[in-house]
Amino acid sequence: MPKKQKRNFSVKVVDLFCGIGGLTHGFIKESLDVVAGYDIDADCRYAYESNNASEFIEKSITLVTGNEISAKLSGADVKILIGCAPCQPFSTYSYKNQDQKKIDLLLEFARLIEEVKPDIVSMENVPRLAEFKGDSVFGKFLEILKANGYEVSYKIVNCPEYGIPQHRKRLVLLASRFGKIELIPETHKEENFVTVKDAIGKMPHLKSGESLPTDSMHKAAKLSDLNMKRIRQSKPGGTWKDWDEDLKLKCHLKSSGETYVSVYGRMSWDKPAPTMTTHCIGIGNGRFGHPEQDRAITLREAALIQTFPRNYKFVKKGKPFRVKRISTQIGNAVPVLLGRTIAKSIKKHLENIFNENI
Repeated sequence: MPKKQKRNFSVKVVDLFCGIGGLTHGFIKESLDVVAGYDIDADCRYAYESNNASEFIEKSITLVTGNEISAKLSGADVKILIGCAPCQPFSTYSYKNQDQKKIDLLLEFARLIEEVKPDIVSMENVPRLAEFKGDSVFGKFLEILKANGYEVSYKIVNCPEYGIPQHRKRLVLLASRFGKIELIPETHKEENFVTVKDAIGKMPHLKSGESLPTDSMHKAAKLSDLNMKRIRQSKPGGTWKDWDEDLKLKCHLKSSGETYVSVYGRMSWDKPAPTMTTHCIGIGNGRFGHPEQDRAITLREAALIQTFPRNYKFVKKGKPFRVKRISTQIGNAVPVLLGRTIAKSIKKHLENIFNENI
């Protein structure tokens, strides 16, 4: 095999709203140098730094200056700024209770782009953001990019079409000062989607309340006697309608309960999982029941469905941790494989620009 041509230019990346490092890890897997990640949540530091060998900077984006980011990217021939501004304000669930401060974070991202003028930008968010065009927040974000010389593309990504084992849709934006840039084509079709079984089928068996001694993240929540009866009557991909009448909740019997068919449900082995949320390890919060074991999925299984590697560290060994906190971090993370897809798209773009392999 011929030797791969040595890159004669350098690339540096800074990740805003980095969390525990899903997006960063995808870029590192593609050999793109993420020099720093910024996030206001100090609890993300251990997972971010111990898995990515990148600097974690605990700081509100509102306090970050363009000069600070420029210093981090200094010396690179190609400077990249990536991030996922908090998406809750744009979700269908929280739209009626918008937090203007969180909405403005996207414009803070735009401010830094304008001040730093990185060569390439990537932004990931919920699909609904695309509805906020014109004079609204996404429209302003696009205007700032175009006014600063960026070619912009964005699309709604259906995650299973890129090999991610969960039904999750995200808006992915790419922008470049070098010219046209687009996300790479889809890699999977429905007949070869990565499934729940592919993701977690080899994980050690657990009963309700049990944990794996060698992995504190693989611990099943203890189910009450009533919920144990419910999950035993739950079919993979089914609903609470499969239960005996005495196990149904009062809310299920109301007409409004018809819209909550997935709660207390089991996932199916042969299909992608539902979207991993911040409450993805509780059977009452969605179809997060294990396909065949009488329990909800564990933190480790949720992380695998989010395409974090099996050995990804979330908690320092021997240290106690808050399960709900890590569940939130996992649910909020960018799936690693989606991060890798974005990184591959940027690499392809750079290869076309510089006419060499990266």
